Amino acid sequence: MSAAELELPAWGVASSKRRAHIARVTTLALSWADAMGVDGAERDAWRDATRWHDSLRDATEAQMRAIVPHLDWPASLLHGPASAAKLADGGERRASVLDAIYWHTVGNANWDRTGRVLYMADYLEPGRPFDRVERARLASSVPTDFDGTFRAVVTRRLGEKVASGEALRPESAALWASVQ
Repeated sequence: MSAAELELPAWGVASSKRRAHIARVTTLALSWADAMGVDGAERDAWRDATRWHDSLRDATEAQMRAIVPHLDWPASLLHGPASAAKLADGGERRASVLDAIYWHTVGNANWDRTGRVLYMADYLEPGRPFDRVERARLASSVPTDFDGTFRAVVTRRLGEKVASGEALRPESAALWASVQ
C-alpha cells in the first residue's frame, strides 16, 4: 500500500510524511496477516486499526482536546484517543479496532491480537531510522512467534522509556507486567 492509496477518514489530519508511515504500518500488518493465514473480519480489523491509528497525529493540541476534553494526557498521546472517539462517533463499533487505536501510544494489557498487531507494527515499521537490523528481525518473527515477539517489543519500547528516566503511565506498566 502506498501513501497515495491510503484512505483516511474525511476528518483526518495527516501530512504526507505521516501518511507514508501509516501506509508502512498497514503494509507490515497485512503481510503478517497473509503469512499467518488471517482472513475475514480479523484481517479487516488489522487493516483498519493500522490505517486509522494516526488519523489525527498532525492535528493541533486544541483540536484533539476538543474531541477528548476529559483526558489530561500529554498532547503527544492524544491522537489515539481522539481518533478512536471520532471513529466511534462516525459509527465504528468494533471494540478491537477502537481499543487498538485508543491505546496504541501507551499500551493496554487487555488487547486482543488487533491491538497487539498495531503496537508492534507501529514500532517495527521499516521507515523508522533506529535499530533497523534488530527491528527487521523482530518484524520477521511475528508470524512464527507472535506472543514472543510481542513480549520483546513491549520490553524494548517500555524499557527504553524507563532507561531514559521517563515514568511509565499506569496502563503502560500494566502492559509490561502482563508480558513478564
